Amino acid sequence: MDNRAIGVFDSGLGGLTAVKQLMDLLPEEDIIYFGDTGRVPYGTRSKDTIIKYTIQDINFLKTFQIKMIVVACGTASTVALPVLQDRVDLPMVGVLSEAVTSAVRQTKNNKIGVVATPATIKSGAFERAIHAAAPQAQTYGKACPLFVPLVENGHFDTQVAELVAREYLEPLKEADIDTLIMGCTHYPLLNRVVGRIMGPQVTLVNVGEETAKYVKRYLTEQDMRAEPGKKGHYSYFVSDSVENFSHLGSMFLQREIGEMVNLVDIEKYECDSPRPLER
Repeated sequence: MDNRAIGVFDSGLGGLTAVKQLMDLLPEEDIIYFGDTGRVPYGTRSKDTIIKYTIQDINFLKTFQIKMIVVACGTASTVALPVLQDRVDLPMVGVLSEAVTSAVRQTKNNKIGVVATPATIKSGAFERAIHAAAPQAQTYGKACPLFVPLVENGHFDTQVAELVAREYLEPLKEADIDTLIMGCTHYPLLNRVVGRIMGPQVTLVNVGEETAKYVKRYLTEQDMRAEPGKKGHYSYFVSDSVENFSHLGSMFLQREIGEMVNLVDIEKYECDSPRPLER
């Protein structure tokens, strides 16, 4: 039994897709969430900048009593996590491996698409993981740089979102994929739009949902679950605009979070270069 909190971070609002799943699967767990809304999106940044931001996010979360870190950001998971995984003395999980496992399990024609940020697509991490798990699979990656700004501005299911999505997704439709990994935690907020465009024959893989399932399995296997029957406590921190995050976050989580959102100066957690982080 371990009543310490689960730490979760993302570049902005998108990581709440993982938080919502964690709330449903593990209602007794405390969650501390950091959304780096002042520097969103990460996906258009350089590798060095993404690593720097990720270290700062981790350092902030480690100021609390946490037992695990969920990197609820596709870009940080694919670009920074491989560099930092062995330098943090807490369990850390990103959003790649479980999503790949799910996609490989569900595909029928071995044609798997991946939509993600430019940095994630450039890294080739999803494609490598898919081919390692299923050498016969064909992968089709598409960078969607406007998806994150759309979500951060509340365009979950609007005409603007549909126009942008159609342009991005047309090559994937033409490739006849039957499974699509939504490779950024912001993207499942666009599921309605993407689902309409791709059609019911294409399975959408929600990286936040698959990661939350893994967290439940891991904590159970390691005997790190919180006390049964305990009611989870949630705290949210952002690096910009508490009001905007509170409004959109409350809409998505379907619960009022305004009083639980706090502003933090993430630059206080500066780190010049990747190095081991102390507990």
